Amino acid sequence: MNKMPAGTPAGLRVDMEAGAMTTCRLARDAFDYIRDPKGEGSRTFIRLFEKEAIAAAAASDLRRQAGCPLGPLDGILISIKDLFDVAGVTTLSGSRLMRKRPAADSDATVVARLRSAGAVIVGTTNMTEFAMGALGTNAHYGTPLNPYDRKTGRVPGGSSSGAAVSVADGMVTAAIGSDTAGSVQVPAAFCGIVGFKPTARRVPLKGALPLAPSVDSIGPLGRSVECCAAIDAVIAQDGASFESPPPEWIRIGVPTTVVQDDLDETVAAAFSRALDALSRAGVQLVDLPCAEFAEIARSMANFGFSVAEGYAFHRKYLEDSRDAYDPLVAARFERGAGILAADYIDLVNTRASLIRRFARADRAFDALIMPTVQMVAPPLSPLLADERLWLSNSLRAIRNPGLSNFLDRCAISIPCHAAGEAPVGLSLMGRHMEDHRLLSVGATVQSIVRRALGEPAGDQRFVSP
Repeated sequence: MNKMPAGTPAGLRVDMEAGAMTTCRLARDAFDYIRDPKGEGSRTFIRLFEKEAIAAAAASDLRRQAGCPLGPLDGILISIKDLFDVAGVTTLSGSRLMRKRPAADSDATVVARLRSAGAVIVGTTNMTEFAMGALGTNAHYGTPLNPYDRKTGRVPGGSSSGAAVSVADGMVTAAIGSDTAGSVQVPAAFCGIVGFKPTARRVPLKGALPLAPSVDSIGPLGRSVECCAAIDAVIAQDGASFESPPPEWIRIGVPTTVVQDDLDETVAAAFSRALDALSRAGVQLVDLPCAEFAEIARSMANFGFSVAEGYAFHRKYLEDSRDAYDPLVAARFERGAGILAADYIDLVNTRASLIRRFARADRAFDALIMPTVQMVAPPLSPLLADERLWLSNSLRAIRNPGLSNFLDRCAISIPCHAAGEAPVGLSLMGRHMEDHRLLSVGATVQSIVRRALGEPAGDQRFVSP
């Protein structure tokens, strides 16, 4: 598993509890770390809010000294994906095109809720332009390299690329991303951290630039299930208690349709090892044929919601300013021009039918388990040189995580690779609006997998004030 780089800002969070570190000092160190020309900060963040963050950190210190913190996120350094509105600045969504738009009048709902809980917003993170792509590439602001293998130069995953790198590199404690077909889950898996995609309607989309509103969702990335649960409780305004069940109380379905096909060797080995560890710990694992997964793959073969609904938003911009787009992104959106209204209605109706049917198929399970992504993060350079390779890898990356979006469910990706191995994500999919149950099960699974890999089972990287 990825270790927190020694001495990095987020890694010092525990020192605050002992009085050895203040939030203000933590924030200053974070910005020094982000601005280090030897690091990835310039490609990880599109915009920094240094002055505002230092002021917010100082206020957090005063509250702590007075014994009245705002809540569990008071003083926590958080990054937000570049598609969320921040009052007074223009929301770019990883593009050049949006620079001419007026500044936002108010914070996005998710940003406002974080501030109310005392979170310190460090800046907006890089992303695939307009969230259209699962590899995390960006032609305008550069692509932050995956922390696992920067010598080779691997993709971070996307579209929430900067969000994942900001956490994995220890620039912040947690990040907020969006997930339309795996955009939180894929970069979490590729970068070796935890990413949680909630049931979409739990977190309001107000103030977020859309990709496909039918399936868009907002979720956190962190270094543990506990961290993501704490962030989720704030952005969903849902403070339910968090208790992890014992392994023998957990029953998990192991889909045998689609999701285990064509796994690369590293992913297949890590997935098998994780299943073995869970079984030995007492978790009940049951193979489960999921014909619906094959139907989803067929229904999405020609286009998906991202293409259809994304084109509806972007068609005027494409007509007037196509040259301002990354050509790879523009080409993806333009596929929407050939979609018939009848075809889109068929997709909507098929989705509704599959959601109803699958609700019966897995009701006896606490979660379903699968590899988050069928491959490890590929090298960046070949993808930028070959449009077909970029597209094929992007589509491969979303095959498994996109199922939870299509089925309107929650999902979480948990690292399951050993130290020194390429990061691999273990995905748990929960049922619609059973997010708390999934997070609780996820915490138990995380603990089992960590112990099997010789990692500390508890979470020492996120501590509430």
